[in-house]
Amino acid sequence: MHALNQFADATTGVAYIHSSPAALCPHIDWALTSTLNSHANLKWTSQPASNGVMRATTNWIGPVGTATRLVNALRAWPMLRFEVTEDASDGVDGERYSYVPGMGLWHGSTSANGDVVVGEMRLRALMQTGNDIAAELHQALGTAWDEALEPFRSGGEGAEVTWLRRDVG
Repeated sequence: MHALNQFADATTGVAYIHSSPAALCPHIDWALTSTLNSHANLKWTSQPASNGVMRATTNWIGPVGTATRLVNALRAWPMLRFEVTEDASDGVDGERYSYVPGMGLWHGSTSANGDVVVGEMRLRALMQTGNDIAAELHQALGTAWDEALEPFRSGGEGAEVTWLRRDVG
């Protein structure tokens, strides 16, 4: 007999803090610890893409929807640059959130291999607007956020990664 609930209880993801003022680093640690119910202990390193800011990356394990909770915690500081991903799991699409000061938050669904997925209904709506389809697709795919964050992504070569875990169930 198959279980009635065919959706995953837990998933994994990554929180990338691409740039943060040094004074905020302990506050971000506390926010992640509170959100995940697990001690964060982020290892902060300087961000070569921008003078005077720090970066950290952490992998996490938690219930489905944890990425949204992490983003809500991190949005308290609009000067941060960050991304949070949640891997696809049984019955649940993955997600990616990107935040850039001045641009705000972008969110997209992702496939099991991490590609951004634009659903049928969204594509149909884009086609009906009469606007520039290429520009609308770039918006849906988060192209501007990727371009803004790319210099900060490569700044983490060799940075230490910390695993976080939140008990499920």
